[in-house]
Amino acid sequence: MSLLVGGITELVTNDESLGVIADAALVIEDGRIAWVGPQSQAPAADRLLAAGGAVVPGFVDSHAHLVFAGDRAAEFAARMAGEPYTGGGIRTTVAATRAATDEDLRRNVSRLLAEAQRQGTTTIEIKSGYGLSTVDEQRSLKIAGAFTDETTFLGAHVVPAEYAGRSDEYVDLVRGEMLDAVAPYARWVDVFCDRGAFDADQARAVLTAGLSKGLLARLHANQLQAGPGVKLAVELGAASADHCTHLDPSDVDALASSDTVATLLPGAEFSTRSPFPDARRLLDAGVTVALATDCNPGSSYTTSMPLCIALAVREMRMTPLEALQAATAGGAKALRRTDIGHLGVGARADLVVLDAPSYVHLAYRPGVPLVQTVLLEGAAITNVGTHNGVP
Repeated sequence: MSLLVGGITELVTNDESLGVIADAALVIEDGRIAWVGPQSQAPAADRLLAAGGAVVPGFVDSHAHLVFAGDRAAEFAARMAGEPYTGGGIRTTVAATRAATDEDLRRNVSRLLAEAQRQGTTTIEIKSGYGLSTVDEQRSLKIAGAFTDETTFLGAHVVPAEYAGRSDEYVDLVRGEMLDAVAPYARWVDVFCDRGAFDADQARAVLTAGLSKGLLARLHANQLQAGPGVKLAVELGAASADHCTHLDPSDVDALASSDTVATLLPGAEFSTRSPFPDARRLLDAGVTVALATDCNPGSSYTTSMPLCIALAVREMRMTPLEALQAATAGGAKALRRTDIGHLGVGARADLVVLDAPSYVHLAYRPGVPLVQTVLLEGAAITNVGTHNGVP
């Protein structure tokens, strides 16, 4: 059965040969884009969906921490009253997550994923990192895998309380016994390489161990201060260096000369009152930029990719089109995916119909629920929060 999505006021394809098309239509067959072009040339199809607004690719959220328990609203309130963000609250969430049941954790992931899907997210990466023991990291990844194929092992998030003062011993656990236990349930390996977390040597040890197990690398880098994270990500061929808040010129040069994506997380800067990354500098240097939510209970408790787009335009000097592309095609590249993030022929039919005439309204009307319909592999979302086509 073919589906014609017609009456599209403006179609953003992220396909260089097609670009942005006014008065457009597309045809979906077997969950893939089969035809794209002007409405006047649209072929016949078995069914019709009248869009009546702009259509954009489904958002690709390539950085999210959804497996957790507990709440850190008091920490947020304290920051808004002037206390600095240090990252230390992660251990509070670790304690709550370890105490939660599997069902508690599943319910929370389902709730957050439903929020994300209602706001147009069709692909999401989910990290572990709030277990920090072999048993809890393994169960976190098992739970994440029920909702997405893009699962990331973040055992090296921070050093847990029981290993205080013994960070090298904890790194040995992470790259040994813990990695052996979780590798079957993860696609990616990640490390928080920053002040108060892990240094470059420790991060390299964990990432190289993960690579030897067949996992792909990504890295939390340069969030709290300038440091070695970005260059380490490039050195190891990581798909993405995430945060990139504090960069020196050599970091930008390293990213520009590599295939490593700079994934920017403006929700974290919003929630911590930190300086926003300079996306303009990265884009002008030729770096591929992605936007993601960094959804977590401490430093960025949002599932809204539209919010991240609006923040990127207002605070990070991106144009509305650049921000949308970063939230779609950029995220796909950060996950090394070619089937999502665009609406060219052959792409997976993940798309968002907006209750707006143009994609520009995503930044122009911040906070307004503009997502009208979300298609996952050509099917409208019905049971949000389940696997339901989210890869």
